Amino acid sequence: MLKALCQSVLLSLPLAASAHAASVVFLNPGHSDEVFWSSYSRFMQAAADELGMTLEVDYSQRDGGLAMSQARAVLSRLKRPDYLVLVNEQYLAPEIIRLSQDSGVKLFLVNNGLTASQAKSIQAQPGKYGQVLGTLIGNDWQAGFGMLHEMVASLPRDNQPIDLVAFSGVSTTPASQLREAGMRQALADFPQVRLRQVVYGGWSRERAYEQAQQLLQRYPKTRLVWAANDQMAFGAMRAFEQAGRTPGRDVVFGAINSSAEALQARIDGRLSVLMGGHATLGGWAMVLLHDDAQGLDIHRGGQREHVLPVLQSIDQAKARRWLKLVERDDYGVDFKHYSAQGRPTSYQYPFLTTPVDY
Repeated sequence: MLKALCQSVLLSLPLAASAHAASVVFLNPGHSDEVFWSSYSRFMQAAADELGMTLEVDYSQRDGGLAMSQARAVLSRLKRPDYLVLVNEQYLAPEIIRLSQDSGVKLFLVNNGLTASQAKSIQAQPGKYGQVLGTLIGNDWQAGFGMLHEMVASLPRDNQPIDLVAFSGVSTTPASQLREAGMRQALADFPQVRLRQVVYGGWSRERAYEQAQQLLQRYPKTRLVWAANDQMAFGAMRAFEQAGRTPGRDVVFGAINSSAEALQARIDGRLSVLMGGHATLGGWAMVLLHDDAQGLDIHRGGQREHVLPVLQSIDQAKARRWLKLVERDDYGVDFKHYSAQGRPTSYQYPFLTTPVDY
């Protein structure tokens, strides 16, 4: 009688109570002290804590060789994680996918997905590669496009030629390429804007500062500075300020990222245009991995690759609100609310199609 009662109680427990905590390793391509990538990991950790998952973050310090060594080490462990989250930084993803074959570890891509040629090559050799569970990337092209539109709109309409310089990130990073491509496409709408030069700042404040000093000498009439991240914008801003130019008045700066410093600069008007929100992609991936571990279908509609509208234009009011939230460990987000657990099969993940204004 007692045995039957115990069995009945166990069977009535929810799946989450009887299953082990899903384990995730995130191969973070950035530096451990890099504002964007450390905040990215923080958002993932907030999701892991609330969803009852374990998360290990390994920083590759923007070193491709180290990233590959870390991937090999994780995939060769005696006790491997359930999931490995990675970024196709420096085009390393295909080799990691190859190494994962027969490992039992499920892979998930964030921020930078496979390029078209990489995907085609992998599909042509299915026996050589492991399987990618899913991919979440941001709307980088739209962000690059929209940012330039907003920057031009902030200038007086005087029909005078407008000189623009641009700081792209890294040529071997898909997200960087897409942002730059969006900016270049936007130029077609503004014949008065002259793109003087695009430089690759490597996401670095110091490098962009040095590059901006040279660009100012070549193009002293520059009125627009487009930057693919906030650190490069701040580096360039320093050079312009040293040259006696006032950001937000004499020159318009636009940047991507929602760090506390960037949000404050948007509030102060030093950044005239700011796009941000893509640091949340890893957290949304954790929601999907949590649900997959519970045996739920995360490919609702059959789609495995998603472009999320995470990059949003941040006005001063939103910057003030977000600045308060980034100080909180949980970012003020109820991650369980977004899970499909306990919902009907018709449930669709809202963050896949709608910006989450956390």
